[in-house]
Amino acid sequence: MVVGDIPDAADVVVIGAGPGGYVAAIRAAQLGKDVMLVEKDKLGGLCLNYGCIPSKSLIHTADLVELFSMKHDNGISVSGVSFDPAQMNDWRERVIKKLRDGIAFLMEKNGVTVKTGEAFFESSTRVGIRTEHGVELVDFKNAVIATGSRPREVKELPFDGQIIISSKEALELRKIPESLLVVGGGYVGIEMGGMYAKLGSKVTIAEALPSILAQADADVVSLMRKQLQAMNVKVLENAKQTSFSKTSDGKATVKYSINGAEETVQADKILICIGHAPVTQGLGLDKTKVELDKWGFIKVNERLQTTDAAIYAVGDVAGQPMLAHKAFMQGKIAAGAIAGENVAYSDRVVPSAVYSDPEIASVGLSERKAKELLQDNILVGKFPLAASGRALTMDKRYGFAKVIAKKDTHEIVGVTVVGPSASDIISEAALAMQLGALLEDVAGTIHPHPTLSEALSEAAEDALGKAIHV
Repeated sequence: MVVGDIPDAADVVVIGAGPGGYVAAIRAAQLGKDVMLVEKDKLGGLCLNYGCIPSKSLIHTADLVELFSMKHDNGISVSGVSFDPAQMNDWRERVIKKLRDGIAFLMEKNGVTVKTGEAFFESSTRVGIRTEHGVELVDFKNAVIATGSRPREVKELPFDGQIIISSKEALELRKIPESLLVVGGGYVGIEMGGMYAKLGSKVTIAEALPSILAQADADVVSLMRKQLQAMNVKVLENAKQTSFSKTSDGKATVKYSINGAEETVQADKILICIGHAPVTQGLGLDKTKVELDKWGFIKVNERLQTTDAAIYAVGDVAGQPMLAHKAFMQGKIAAGAIAGENVAYSDRVVPSAVYSDPEIASVGLSERKAKELLQDNILVGKFPLAASGRALTMDKRYGFAKVIAKKDTHEIVGVTVVGPSASDIISEAALAMQLGALLEDVAGTIHPHPTLSEALSEAAEDALGKAIHV
């Protein structure tokens, strides 16, 4: 049923209220556009409701449980530590609600009309919005697709929401599983596996590739393997699944072949963490000129414009990397492009962070990628946190900062930080790269002592052959 004979109208219709969508809506409204934002679930999208925010909330809680449970060399010990998973999840939901309410307030403040429903294209200038009352039609001058992504499924282990779960269900568990099999050793698998290990689960991580964190440098992977082992997390690499069965007591059994040997894993829950797929189904893109690439992402140019001139796409649906902060920036750029601003998106400086223990953060090229692209024209400087006064005072000595630069110009092309607060420290490196900084710029910048951020300047000095504290 179509609601009303005359279509509604808006300058800009944004489909999806995740990081890219709600930011695009706000910025477009700030630039004088009449904006409608359509979301079929909750404001904030996957990141706020089922990903970034809830996972970091629970990871913080797990870190506190571990901190209070450990025996420390500084003379502090705590006994009788306990936690309530149900209350943990209540707190997680309060954090999410506070942020979601904040987005709703920003929509109202900026005059953005919010519609709850499932949007689909009827043409390159009209969308339909399927609501509980029927289908509403809206004509637009421009549209922004920000439909995000969904967890990928393992064909042999289809989601059932009970035993075989995605990260969404894993972040809503109100009982800690005695045993957990994490399928996938990427950043989500490492984060979730470490979190549940700290909360008492017997965790196994199974990775089909030869290495966990397959895109990371060998020194990062080596350190993470040791830390997972210290947390009693079993890591299976090059693991090829051969069978799956459920037992009468509700557990699951998965068998793997690893370099010719068989490994059997029993678990109460199986968490699938093999990445995300873009959400484009049901959008009616065939009614437009929008095209997809071979991986299923929407094709866009540097202004985030699709192959249909009136339609833009941002965030996960527009390609890798699938990161909320990338979506934030793309939302702003798409809105600016629609408003006629001279803007363009570049992926040269997009930092990433893994909230594992220790944290892993990077921006630009890894050492491996730099050697592949620049061959002998690179300088690498490294500073271990074991030599950091601040790290030692925190009893967090595992990790390092690594700076990679061009040998001929000393321009910084990549930075990796492993250790406490790496996700915060990497912002300095991102700014340095954004401004085209040289090794001498970072090495010559006075950093407060004792701080973890000193590791960046120390690594830059090491690359220049002028290391002091190494």
